[in-house]
Amino acid sequence: MPGHKGSAIYRRFGYEPFLKTIMDCDITEIPGADNLFLTEGILKAAQEEYAKLYGAERSYLLINGTSGGVIAAIMAAVPRGKKLIMARNSHKAIFNALVLAGVEPVYAYPDMIREYGISGVITPEEIERCIRENPDAEAVILPSPNYYGICSDIRTIADVVHAHGKVLIVDQAHGAHLRFFSDAGCVNMPKSAEEQGADITVNSIHKTLASFTQSALLNLNSDRVDPYVLEDKLQMIQSTSPSYLLMASLDINADILKQHGREVMIEWYDALLFFYREAKTIPGLSVIGNPFDDAAGISLDITKINLDMSAAGLDAAELEHQLMGRGIFAELTTGNILMCMTGIGNTRADMERLLAALREISEGRTVVQPGTKPVNAVFEAKLSLFPVPKDKERIPLAAGAGRICASAIIPYPPGIPFVCPGEMLTDEVIRYIRDLRAAGEKVIGVNDHDEIMVGKQ
Repeated sequence: MPGHKGSAIYRRFGYEPFLKTIMDCDITEIPGADNLFLTEGILKAAQEEYAKLYGAERSYLLINGTSGGVIAAIMAAVPRGKKLIMARNSHKAIFNALVLAGVEPVYAYPDMIREYGISGVITPEEIERCIRENPDAEAVILPSPNYYGICSDIRTIADVVHAHGKVLIVDQAHGAHLRFFSDAGCVNMPKSAEEQGADITVNSIHKTLASFTQSALLNLNSDRVDPYVLEDKLQMIQSTSPSYLLMASLDINADILKQHGREVMIEWYDALLFFYREAKTIPGLSVIGNPFDDAAGISLDITKINLDMSAAGLDAAELEHQLMGRGIFAELTTGNILMCMTGIGNTRADMERLLAALREISEGRTVVQPGTKPVNAVFEAKLSLFPVPKDKERIPLAAGAGRICASAIIPYPPGIPFVCPGEMLTDEVIRYIRDLRAAGEKVIGVNDHDEIMVGKQ
């Protein structure tokens, strides 16, 4: 991230004057500049343009990222004290929303892609189970695509949710681009949540499209949520001094999509297909969900390139190190998987450079026949749930087994809580967290003294 990959895309389409005068664009609500929380002029026009682009009923510019959007959406859809059915692999912002909104979670568990130890889809059957067991839940929220680009069946999930009279919110932070691949006629790409019946979708425009970091968009796609309640929650969550630089970049992104969307999406798509086709020729490299592999079997947004060179003796951390030494920075490592996040600003030349680096890394290495990869069982654990502790204390991480977590423990990235408040810690989970920290990974919820927050005994 971010998806623009630098200034080239702005320069290409004639926005260099903005780049040259960017400090002069840092304004507040002076006459003619409109007001984000009472739009009547240029900001209203930008939001209406996004509504047309996504086919939404209403669109809202976000300057606190998708995090602010999903928090406001939950507050608007779920009354305080009520239940929210949520994917257990949701981003930490959604767990924060539970606290801010006073909402009780019901966890829907994703399928696991066991050989890689990563989260897969949330199935319609899992959502149906959660609703039947919790008929008093008000809404459902899940990520699609997830961080690795794996997409759930939003169309069927929406049908299930709506059949029970509930609201479906999709955290589409990693899929802001999907609608435009669809509009450009790119085959074998997942449809956007807007096209599949979600009531609210929240898109991180900055992650894969052309706006600045921290800018995002909320789309309201039905009348199941009162827009005026939603707007009230948005003004509670967002800054009262919204950045006009962020909003200007959102406006520029919309203009690029309106004027050149089909052109840039087809270029991006063709560059991706070129990469996936050539990647099959590199010894020791496999790519999850390669569209040229008949056995791929995963509903994947192929803009997320998930590399596995374990057959050449490299785990993700070592592969990341090798690529960084060649000036290439990836987004995320998980076990043997290194995820490279492409964006609208990437070109075929970028793919050629990545391929050249991977060929160089592969050269001379002994390649073993792929076998059954070891399964890290900790990824599949469904920890015992208890009421979230009200009385809390800090204890050493090593002493945490059997205690009830009182503050989420979150490897970052990807920002998905590994242990949530109310879940009981186990020896296996403690060992895994300690291993992550020993490997230099960032883990939110463990302090500098190697302590965690648990319920008092």
